[in-house]
Amino acid sequence: MDVQVTQENLNKALANVARVASSRSTLPILNNILVKTEDNRLRLSATNLDIALSQHIGTKVKKEGSLTIPARLFQDFVSNLPKTTIRLVQEDAKLHVTADNYKSTINGMASDEFPVMPSIQKPQKISVPTTYLKKALQQVTFAASSDEARPVLTGVLLNTIDSKLFIAATDSYRLAEKEVVKTDNQTKLLVPVSACQDLLRIIDESEGSVEIEFDRQQVKFTVGDAELVTRQIDGEYPDYKKLIPTKFQNKAAVLKRDLLSVTKIAGLFSRENAGSIVASVDDATKKLTIKSIASQVGDNISEIEGNTNGSGDITLNSRYLIDVLQVLDGDQVEICFNGKLDPIVVRDPKESSYTHIIMPLKS
Repeated sequence: MDVQVTQENLNKALANVARVASSRSTLPILNNILVKTEDNRLRLSATNLDIALSQHIGTKVKKEGSLTIPARLFQDFVSNLPKTTIRLVQEDAKLHVTADNYKSTINGMASDEFPVMPSIQKPQKISVPTTYLKKALQQVTFAASSDEARPVLTGVLLNTIDSKLFIAATDSYRLAEKEVVKTDNQTKLLVPVSACQDLLRIIDESEGSVEIEFDRQQVKFTVGDAELVTRQIDGEYPDYKKLIPTKFQNKAAVLKRDLLSVTKIAGLFSRENAGSIVASVDDATKKLTIKSIASQVGDNISEIEGNTNGSGDITLNSRYLIDVLQVLDGDQVEICFNGKLDPIVVRDPKESSYTHIIMPLKS
């Protein structure tokens, strides 16, 4: 292999791909990136056996070849090079890297042992505009669980209901759902949240659409010059729709920035109580009150004026409330709930496509 590539293009591709390479694997080859010439371009690939990510970059190819080299070392090295043209020359299992006055040799491994993800058999396809998919993933993925004891909840569900594609995630303490696009394609995919986070990193809003191909076991996302393939999670996702209340006894509509500010402050006082705060709606005063009490530290009470309906209070996790407030776009936010043990809905009153539910804490 003998190729020339710009530092900017190589560095950007490595930033995306190298994250997938596993540094904890007992297979040394999984610590490496596959560098391969393909169709007069350079293809970088990495996998941890569950997720595979590859990206093509424009290259001047003098000689074809392929080699795997340590992902972390290669990424860190290229990121510190000046913005110039880089020459990559393969000699057996070594890669010689030259850029201006920099000359380095990286020891690699033959590409023959690099694992290849099985191809998708008779794929079904769906296309989603990148702006829509990116926003949906940003508003949903953080609600997925990180507890491997319940693998199904570590996934993000892409599901078609009544000709609409929904993306949802839950960790059983909170639920986020986003309506993305209308589609006639029947889709029900359970994608690992780690794959969704990698997908978020490679999505560029200028790319147009994300092409999604899938069979019963795998999903492939194609975004411009990048491809991400991941295994689906086995299992039945919970029927979360029945958890979403449609009528509420208590509501409060306030400015989002005000609620975010007082919740962050309240969270400071509730650290020893696992972030527990009390939200109270008072229809007489037209105020939403956020209160936290910590026996060792003190207490905090903040009031926000707004439009209210009904009177009541509910206990919830301040971090969960902060998380959802940070992904809402509008200036106003609405908090809706019934009894103390019923789920609380946090939403933008002008954006019906996004729903977020937080389960209450026992007061």
